[in-house]
Amino acid sequence: MIELREVGAGYPGKEILHGVSVAFSKGKVTGIIGPNGCGKTTLLKTAARLLKPLSGEVLLEGRLVSAFAPKEFARRVAVLPQSRAIPSISVANFVMHGRFPYLGFPRTPVKADWEKVDEALERIGIAVYRHRSLSELSGGERQKVYLAMLLAQDAEVLLLDEPTTYLDINHQLELLGLVRKLNETGKTVVMVMHDLSQALRFSDRIVLMQEGEIAAQGPAGDVYESGKIHEVFHVRSQRIQSEGQTHYLFY
Repeated sequence: MIELREVGAGYPGKEILHGVSVAFSKGKVTGIIGPNGCGKTTLLKTAARLLKPLSGEVLLEGRLVSAFAPKEFARRVAVLPQSRAIPSISVANFVMHGRFPYLGFPRTPVKADWEKVDEALERIGIAVYRHRSLSELSGGERQKVYLAMLLAQDAEVLLLDEPTTYLDINHQLELLGLVRKLNETGKTVVMVMHDLSQALRFSDRIVLMQEGEIAAQGPAGDVYESGKIHEVFHVRSQRIQSEGQTHYLFY
């Protein structure tokens, strides 16, 4: 789906990624984890075409991402950055932003676009907020609106940069549950994650980063069993089976 080949990336005077090669599997949830400053967000931004690689190649479906027109790329890849504006705009109108890649000049939505918005609001469970101002909502409610906007964009790939930041634990789990449900509809999801336990629980695959390089990647259980997470984070852990689910405790 999305593949980085020997990618170096970063900012003027500072390379953060060093020869990174990784492929995000179609139809899977991939969690990107690693210590602060290791390059997680840089990796996601490079995959999202928000940062131009300094070296190497980034491909979508075998084609260089630079070869896609902006609207064409946005129809395939939707991005939720870590820092987001909170405008005073109705929830429905904000979610409509997800339809912009499909609108011609002068960006006038048609009935089909509003149907996509309504469908997204219903699926995320926030239709009741349709006429509320985004700025009046709580952090957890706003995160659902952002997710609905991505859903309305109707892209195959969702790139999420720490989507649970600043949320209480109940809202974190609720949001990750929604992401899982979107994945079950066929969406490919790549998430930068801070919480190791949540990353292992909600991801099919894990990409573990350290100092701008890939320390380990593969199925979540395999990466856990490798011991690399413990080496990189200098932690111990316990795996717990409860009611048919696997949970991880790090300490």
